[in-house]
Amino acid sequence: MTYSLVVRPEAERDMSEAYQWYEEQRGGLGEDFLLCVEVALGSIQESPQRYPVVYEDVRRILVRRFPYGIFYCVQESTVSVLAVFHCSRHPRGWQDRR
Repeated sequence: MTYSLVVRPEAERDMSEAYQWYEEQRGGLGEDFLLCVEVALGSIQESPQRYPVVYEDVRRILVRRFPYGIFYCVQESTVSVLAVFHCSRHPRGWQDRR
């Protein structure tokens, strides 16, 4: 079963900010970041229960090659992405998005 995916505006903003920062560091690195995020999102859609619960009903997958986690909730057949958060940032930032 493939789940439908809803990326909240806050998570879209997280991705956009990270993309811009990585592009400023080196041209094309932001694109690499987005590709890695897309792979992680695809994995979530295929099997969201595979990844650990990190807070109440929120699960997390780590983004390959980049120090980011994607935080999401599963309700029936829908996955809601709450945040795409740098792993060294304080966790309360994404916890307030629930």
